[in-house]
Amino acid sequence: MSSIEKARAELDSLRREIEEHDYRYYVLDDPVIDDSQYDQLMKRLLQLEKEYPQLVTPDSPSQRVGGQVQEGFKPVRHLAPMLSLGNSFDEGELRDFDRRVRAALAGQSVEYVVELKIDGLAISLVYEKGIFVRGATRGNGEMGEDITQNLKTVGSIPLRLRRPVDRLEVRGEAYMPKDAFADLNARREERGEPLFANPRNAAAGSLRQLDPGITAQRRISTFIYAIGHVEGQALPNHYAGLQWLKELGFRTNPEVQVFDHISKVIEYVNSWQQRRFDLPYAIDGLVIKVNSIEQQEALGFTAKSPRWAIAYKFPAEKAITRVEDIKLTVGRTGVLTPTAFLTPVAVAGSTVSRAVLHNEDIIKKKDIRIGDTVVVHKAGDVIPEIVEVLVDKRRGQEREFIYPDHCPECGTQLVRAAGEVAHRCPNTQCPARNREGIFHFVSRGAMDIEGLGPAVVTQLLREGLISDAADLYSLKFEDLIELERFGEKSAQNLLNAIEDSKERPLSRLIFALGIRHVGQTAAKKLAEHFGSLDGLARATEEELLAVYEVGPKMAESIVKWFAQENNIKLLNKLIFAGVNTAHEETSKTSDESLAGKTFVLTGTLADFTRRQAKAAIEARGGKVTSSVSKKTDFVVVGENPGSKYEKAQSLGIEILTEEKFKKLVN
Repeated sequence: MSSIEKARAELDSLRREIEEHDYRYYVLDDPVIDDSQYDQLMKRLLQLEKEYPQLVTPDSPSQRVGGQVQEGFKPVRHLAPMLSLGNSFDEGELRDFDRRVRAALAGQSVEYVVELKIDGLAISLVYEKGIFVRGATRGNGEMGEDITQNLKTVGSIPLRLRRPVDRLEVRGEAYMPKDAFADLNARREERGEPLFANPRNAAAGSLRQLDPGITAQRRISTFIYAIGHVEGQALPNHYAGLQWLKELGFRTNPEVQVFDHISKVIEYVNSWQQRRFDLPYAIDGLVIKVNSIEQQEALGFTAKSPRWAIAYKFPAEKAITRVEDIKLTVGRTGVLTPTAFLTPVAVAGSTVSRAVLHNEDIIKKKDIRIGDTVVVHKAGDVIPEIVEVLVDKRRGQEREFIYPDHCPECGTQLVRAAGEVAHRCPNTQCPARNREGIFHFVSRGAMDIEGLGPAVVTQLLREGLISDAADLYSLKFEDLIELERFGEKSAQNLLNAIEDSKERPLSRLIFALGIRHVGQTAAKKLAEHFGSLDGLARATEEELLAVYEVGPKMAESIVKWFAQENNIKLLNKLIFAGVNTAHEETSKTSDESLAGKTFVLTGTLADFTRRQAKAAIEARGGKVTSSVSKKTDFVVVGENPGSKYEKAQSLGIEILTEEKFKKLVN
């Protein structure tokens, strides 16, 4: 066998292996290898395709990483029109829809499929002989914009179906998970860039980037919900179609139900009014469809929408409250962030007492004043936001908020770079920047030092026991035992947690340093590429740009950070303290206490985000799935749990409160 034939055989095997892992990860939510093993497969694939470029295929997993910058999006015609749905807003309108359906079907029995209405960007995907050939936006329903290259970067979209279909067009929703939306806006705010209003806008903005590389850096996912056009396949009903799509490799939403009466539909719809806040993605309602394809064809269409489907839209979750004060905080990169302190009010399943105002321009644009009566909601059911000032409620005692010229913490004159909306304190020794930097250093995504919350860090700074993050490793038992709220056990536990953090992987340390623009993913790539903290510190901008995930701004920021004398002093102290600075497999945790155990998370946890809880489980050998089954070992229950909690009870699965979960992972 020739070398090229061997390469072709290995590439074919690699592609199918990677496709299988993508399917298990994105569709089944049941991965069987960890990220580092997956990365090795991709690395070998890219290496072979670089050596044999003539063997690169359009459906290769390598084609997800982002191609050349596009000049614009070309218009394309859908194989079948993407019609909009009629809307309903209350129980009466749903019953009217049911009466129209039953009247038109002359006494036939009717089943309804009810699906969650994902709040994202509608997309159309076309496959020829099982290969993904085109992806488009909805546009006007007849014509959309060709965003194929961007959609190829989305991991949940199969580039090749699990079995070939002559010609297939499917419809779905591209969305950004709530935690990804919050992370994206946090990074944009740190860089002084305009923020996205909600996850829907963030997803749309990400998929309409002319540079697919930018889309690839955003965490976009999809749910496929319908077949627009198919050749060579007959399906009896919509629900069977969803099952078939999942078999082909598409990600479909698990929260789909079939009902034989409109009253059951309404009961299910109402059950989601509050449960929706438990979801990791935003929904703005539910969609009700006649299940039978034959009945759908008999009902037909109006000029704008199908007669066999309707959308139920949730009422907007808003509340009226008062702005009691506006205060500024200085972040670890020097950005000043204004926050409105509100009279506490219930919104979208929780009590809201603060709303971040982001920057001076937003305060001026909305004309928000201290003492104003305002309308608040949660953007994408996540972030409290002031959406409107009730000007007619003003009584003349409201005060405009004046942005200062100098840092409220250290007095340094603020700067505002051209093209940025953020004011910054340029003083790297600013007490607030230092304090926020330590908060970040000890956080779960970074060095993960249990027991070192903001209150304890502030206490240590106030008592003069630490001046930077490295000083944490010099703390002694006698230092802590004298502090308020510390006993012998809590003092020793904290010292043990600090000592344990020395063994964190290099990627965690790089992220913990708080270098501007360097997130967790980039930190991991930097650790793998340079192998040590010293290697990263000596890297030039050109060497940094050779690392996937690193762009010009990040490269410049890294070089500047390692050029600052106070940062070099910090690094030397960390090295002297014995913190791990090498990228080695042995730096990973050897804790396999949860090996073979399957977890499901439901409700809001007080001390963990979903991502943090999942990471804690996976770091100990366990896995997290999205649905409860007989194979589930534990269901972790937070505040306002959803239907997963009830299902776990019915199946007799062990329920873990957050306190029990903490003990398990600690």
